[in-house]
Amino acid sequence: MSGPICLTNTHAIGPAHHAVIRWTRRHHPEVTSPWLLPVVAETWDGYLNDIDGEHVTVGHAVSALETASSGPVEEGSTGGGTGMNCYQFKAGSGTSSRIVEIARHRYALGVFVQTNFGSRKELVIAGVPVGVALREDDPIEAFFNAPSGAGSIIGVAITDAPLLPNQCEAIARRLSFGVARTGTSGSHYSGDLFLAISTAAVGPPLDYIPWSSIDALYEAAVESTEEAIINSLVVATELTGFRGRRSPALPVERVMQLLRERGLTV
Repeated sequence: MSGPICLTNTHAIGPAHHAVIRWTRRHHPEVTSPWLLPVVAETWDGYLNDIDGEHVTVGHAVSALETASSGPVEEGSTGGGTGMNCYQFKAGSGTSSRIVEIARHRYALGVFVQTNFGSRKELVIAGVPVGVALREDDPIEAFFNAPSGAGSIIGVAITDAPLLPNQCEAIARRLSFGVARTGTSGSHYSGDLFLAISTAAVGPPLDYIPWSSIDALYEAAVESTEEAIINSLVVATELTGFRGRRSPALPVERVMQLLRERGLTV
C-alpha cells in the first residue's frame, strides 16, 4: 500500500482510480514514480442510484481526498455508501474499532465497511435473529430477480500493530467471520472483499507480533466488523432514490424491543 483507498459504486471505479493518481501526484510525487497502482473497490448501488449517469467525477473523488481528516467517521448514507442497502434495509458506510494489549504494548485496530449484502430474513443483531420478525415493508425484495441476499461488502481493517504481510492476510480473512455473525451465509452472487493493512514502520530489526499472540487482533477484527455493519444500518435513514425506488430504514425501536424480549439489556 502506498496511497489512499477509495470505495465507490461499480460504475465509478474509473473516476476514483484517476482521482487517486491525480491527488497522489499532487501531494506525494515521490510515490507515483515510476507508477502507481491505486486501490479502488466497489459495490453496486443501481437500485437507488442512476448508476449509468456518470454522476461521480474525478473532481468529486479528488475533493473527498482533499477534505479527508482525522476524527469521528461519518456513517450510514454517506460517501460510497450513499446508495447501498444491507439486509434489504438502507445502510452504507460503517466503522468500529478496538484497542488491544499485546506484550504490554497497546495497539488499535479499526474496520471500515461498505455494506450492500444480505436478505432480510438473515439479519442477526447481538445474536438475536431479528430479521425473521422484520420481513414486512421490503420493496427491495420485490424489485430484484436475483436470489435474495445477492450483493456485496467491502471491508478494510487497519492497525498500527507491526505485522508481516501474511499476518495481514490472516486478519483480512477474519473479517468474513464478523460478517457471518450478522447473519448472512454469503450469497453466490455476493462479492465479499477484505483488505488488512498495518501502518507500523518496518525496518531492521524487524519487530512484528508473534503468531502466538495474534489472536487478540483476530478478535478485534471480528468484533469490529460485526459492529461496523450494524452501525451502517442503525445510522442510515430511509431513502427514496432513482425512479422512486425506496429503501426503508432499520426500525431501531422494534429491534430494541426484540432484543429486550430475549433478555438483552439495551
